[in-house]
Amino acid sequence: MAPVTLNLEADVVELTRQICDIESVSGNETELADAIQAALSAYAHLEVLRDGDAVVARTNLGRASRVVIAGHIDTVPVADNLPVKFLPMEREQVLWGRGTVDMKAGVAVQLKLAATVAEPNTDVTWIFYDHEEVEASKNGLGRLARNHPELLNASFAVLCEPTGAQVEGGCNGTMRIEIKTHGVKAHSARPWMGKNAIHATAEILTILANHKTDEVEVDGLVYRESLNAVLISGGIATNVIPDAATITVNYRFAPSKSVAQAEAHLREIFAGYDLTVTDSAAGARPGLDRPEAIRFVEATGTTAKPKYGWTDVARFSDLGVPAVNYGPGDPSKAHADDENVPVSQIYACESGLRSWLTA
Repeated sequence: MAPVTLNLEADVVELTRQICDIESVSGNETELADAIQAALSAYAHLEVLRDGDAVVARTNLGRASRVVIAGHIDTVPVADNLPVKFLPMEREQVLWGRGTVDMKAGVAVQLKLAATVAEPNTDVTWIFYDHEEVEASKNGLGRLARNHPELLNASFAVLCEPTGAQVEGGCNGTMRIEIKTHGVKAHSARPWMGKNAIHATAEILTILANHKTDEVEVDGLVYRESLNAVLISGGIATNVIPDAATITVNYRFAPSKSVAQAEAHLREIFAGYDLTVTDSAAGARPGLDRPEAIRFVEATGTTAKPKYGWTDVARFSDLGVPAVNYGPGDPSKAHADDENVPVSQIYACESGLRSWLTA
């Protein structure tokens, strides 16, 4: 099969369609990464680098500052929603199909601007990375941070994740814990001979149901925390009193808290219980007091909002780089079988980013 050729100077919506139709489910990004690398290499103002299936293109104009604009090129599995197609909706036309929201429309905007903004007012590092939709250990942006941390050096970063073409600053952190309850096995006809571990989870669920989560202001944005049971398991057979049960709890915490502080908070809430942290990731402060961030919000003509879900902006925060999310598409449509992005939002993000880079 002949290599796919991308026209980076085409209409940005047509470019979105082109890259969406190159299937790139996590682990299968090579064809799209090859096409992106080949297309960007044609532009003399860009230095193009490759690490695995992550492609980096950057200007070296000697500007006083540098920003990073990043997006992942992988998607969740296809669900009979490729190739993409245009659909007329009640209010406007949308591009429908896998990857349109998460997040190839944002990637198309990146590609179009990387090619056509040859002399931005700041040096720009454009990052197109792999393996975002799978476990964190495989994440292409994380790999770049480990292998080439100098490529992520910047005064400010933008992640083109879907935000409905609005600026969403930083992100909440996330922590998952398992709380185990213990009992004694017995025949269910003689329950008094045992102790029911599933019944013992009721106290934990009551704590969760009655818990009032905080709203925390960070750098001018108010982040809502949340604490929820997300999984429960236990039981041996339908005629046995269970001797063990586990509740998995997910805590989304404001970016002003560290992982250690989040864990301490949970251990205080569930004092006396058998608690184990199974997964955690710190949040990211929005850094909206930084000059680049202020200029970005002004250029896009939007009002910054907090990002409640965890995104890769946290990886920039770990490096001391403030970051925001800004991209086309409703995030609630990400991963949906009917994933679709309003065409107007793709154009809006192209315009907003172009204004910021050329003002």
